[in-house]
Amino acid sequence: MKNYRHIEVRPIAGALGAEISGIDMAQDLDTEVVSEVRHALLEHLVIFLRDQKATPLQQLAFAKKFGEPVEYPQLKGLPESPFITPVVKLEHERNNFGGIWHSDTTYLPVPPMGSMLLAREVPPYGGDTLFANQYLAYETLSEGLKQTLDGLIGVSASSKADVTKTREDALKQAGSGATPKNLEAEHPLVRTHPETGRKALYTSVAHTAHIKGWTEKESLPLLQFLWDHQVKPEFTCRFGWKVGSLAFWDNRCAMHNPINDYHGFRRVMHRITLAGDKPR
Repeated sequence: MKNYRHIEVRPIAGALGAEISGIDMAQDLDTEVVSEVRHALLEHLVIFLRDQKATPLQQLAFAKKFGEPVEYPQLKGLPESPFITPVVKLEHERNNFGGIWHSDTTYLPVPPMGSMLLAREVPPYGGDTLFANQYLAYETLSEGLKQTLDGLIGVSASSKADVTKTREDALKQAGSGATPKNLEAEHPLVRTHPETGRKALYTSVAHTAHIKGWTEKESLPLLQFLWDHQVKPEFTCRFGWKVGSLAFWDNRCAMHNPINDYHGFRRVMHRITLAGDKPR
């Protein structure tokens, strides 16, 4: 555990996740503070800030301290900033965007390093997000299964039925300008984190269609075991949102799942995605 000089870091669960205090996103941060926040992200996989009052452009400036913002491939961003994607569920809608365990957009050849989500409007209850530590998911596998996974490639697709269902209401909101794209990419089922050097499972029920060189039927028993294993409760944390809460997660080693338990209420979040590297 690192000793932090400029920020306070309080873990919220045994597996991953920490709340950070001493940070105001609306202010320009010096390099030492940015370095400590980044270290906290690498140490805890997902970090949370509370009571942030940043404007969209201040949120964007904060995000740029940690990486290069990129546009989300399925939905348009805000008019004043295409790099900020509004994630909205309205009172009458039943589907919540991305409401299934996943790592973000693994169907891209170069998936994102991380994502930042800032709560603008939240329901009076519900709407929490779960996160899961994929280092632990890999490290707790048997040596035999680790050897089996070595070299296996997963084919990720944006068109899997369960995840396309979670986009339906968001695409309706966006209107005719938002056409869902069918995207595919190949990535190892176990990736090595480029900064920590640790291995993590890199598959999800949302996006992995099959194993390269295997049929879907052949792939499913192994993939289903991994999908069940990688979200065991002891690998997870749960975050309850308030207006002004920010979550910043490392897409290379953490998965997330927004819980869809707030029908009849409105929820508005602003998301920024940061460019990553090709998984290896």
